[in-house]
Amino acid sequence: MKKTLLFGGSGFFGPVILSKNPEIISVGRTLPPKECKNKHIQLNSLNEINKLDDVDFDKIIFLIGSSNHHEINLNTNMGIDLNVYPLNQALSYFAERKIKKFMCFTTILLYDQKKIILPGDLNEILNIPFRILEFKKKITFLTAKNQFKRNSLIHLRGYIIDKNERKIKKNNLELQLSEKEIDCLILFSQNKQPISRNIVLRKVWNYSPDSETHTVETHIHRLRKKILDKFNDNDFVKNNNKGYYI
Repeated sequence: MKKTLLFGGSGFFGPVILSKNPEIISVGRTLPPKECKNKHIQLNSLNEINKLDDVDFDKIIFLIGSSNHHEINLNTNMGIDLNVYPLNQALSYFAERKIKKFMCFTTILLYDQKKIILPGDLNEILNIPFRILEFKKKITFLTAKNQFKRNSLIHLRGYIIDKNERKIKKNNLELQLSEKEIDCLILFSQNKQPISRNIVLRKVWNYSPDSETHTVETHIHRLRKKILDKFNDNDFVKNNNKGYYI
């Protein structure tokens, strides 16, 4: 195992590998246990990975990430944050190096003997064996896809509004909304003060403020009824003499 770097050697698996292979170099922000006599390169974060520029290595064992299977299964973003993002950052660096072997142990991957399925989309499959650049492309795509998904979410008074799916969610319940209903909620979420009917009419419907229409009142009434029926919440969209607000 010469010319091998092990990232994340302080966890439950790293010390086992290091203690049996003293020639492997440990890399990370935490020193491995004292019984491991391996050389250690201190990286306080992967932002310092360029410290490895002058290190001679061609094999990597990557153990950085969370192995809390139960919590990751309940919280998809946890796997992305703790496992996918660090892996993507590391792969960007390794892609520029002449790497012979890359070994990654992480709970973000579901795998069998022939393929790896990446989280987030069952169509994202890697056939084994695969090249590191191919793996990096998949991880980069998954990272971008997750970021796009996050940018589409608005957290509002205990609810999650998904702009792309046009849904509002709370706990295990979700409600499909119309385009204009979503636009109204986005507008309300962007303002701390009540918004007048005329502003809603102009920004959501592009109507002139003097238009004689009850479009706003009708849509808000329907939206309130939907919220009440689905979430038993009669106090979500409020209004006073200044306008509507959440």
